[in-house]
This record gives sequence, C-alpha cells and structure tokens, in this order.
Amino acid sequence: MASNSDTIYHVLSYIKAHPDKVLTKPDAYDNVVEMYLDDTVKLGNPEIYFPQQKLEVNRMSSDFMSMYSDLLDYFHDMTQVKDANYHELWITTSHLVDQHKYLVDLSFE
Repeated sequence: MASNSDTIYHVLSYIKAHPDKVLTKPDAYDNVVEMYLDDTVKLGNPEIYFPQQKLEVNRMSSDFMSMYSDLLDYFHDMTQVKDANYHELWITTSHLVDQHKYLVDLSFE
C-alpha cells in the first residue's frame, strides 16, 4: 500500500476541475464512485499510484480526509449514499494499459 500523498489530492482536484475529461461509470455499489481518465493526462508518481495492470489500494488517513473534506464531499455526493457520514476512504487506482485509461475508484465506508 502506498503512503498518502499530494498526488491523490491533485488527481481528485483535476477530476473535479475537468469533468469533461473523465468517464464516470455507474457502480454496482452505493458507496463507490468509479472514474476513468485518459492515460495521456500527466500525473505525479504514476509508477506508485497507477501501476500497470495492477490495483493499488490506499486507505486514506484521517488527516487527509479532514484536510480535503470539501473535495471529498464533492465525490461522496456522486454516490447513492445520502448519509454524509463516512469514516474511511479507500482509493483504488490502476493504469489500464490496454484501454489507455487510469482508474480512480473511491469507496466511502
């Protein structure tokens, strides 16, 4: 598991600022947002956070969640869960080389 980093914050900020560059897939789970970015988007530390054809799962720290609560609430509002109380955030990322996409999956627990 990679440590928490500004990289995740920057990726989420990019997604929020450029929704037209993101494909959001309806998820089978009420508490999840699954998004895809073209792999031409320049990201920091892709070798850590977006491993090729593998999943990287990162449980975000409570400090991260407190510091970026407004940004995270934006994504939580995309879920089917109407209760704004979540205590954990798991972010799964990957580089889907054959699809030329970066996966960003947010799971609010």
